Amino acid sequence: MVRVCFTKNIQRHVACPPCEVASGTARQVLDAAFAPNEKARLYVLDEQGAVRKHMVVFINGEPVKDRVRLGDAVPDGAEVYVMQALSGG
Repeated sequence: MVRVCFTKNIQRHVACPPCEVASGTARQVLDAAFAPNEKARLYVLDEQGAVRKHMVVFINGEPVKDRVRLGDAVPDGAEVYVMQALSGG
C-alpha cells in the first residue's frame, strides 16, 4: 500500500484526507486517491489529467518527473505528498 497525503493549505480549499491505496504508477495511485473525491482531482490535476502548474507531487521526497502522463513508479510502502508549489521572490 501507498500513503497519499495532501498539505493543509490544499485542505483549506478542498477536503482531501490522507488515504492508503495500492502501489503502481503515479497516475494509478492518484486516480485511486481521487476516486471518491472528484473535487480534489480537479484542484490538483488539469482537464487533461496533468499536474496543474502550481501543484507538485512528491514520491518518497522526490518530485514526479512525468507531470503529464504521471508514469513514475510508486513502490509499495511509498509516501506520496501533494502540495501547492510556492513561487515568488
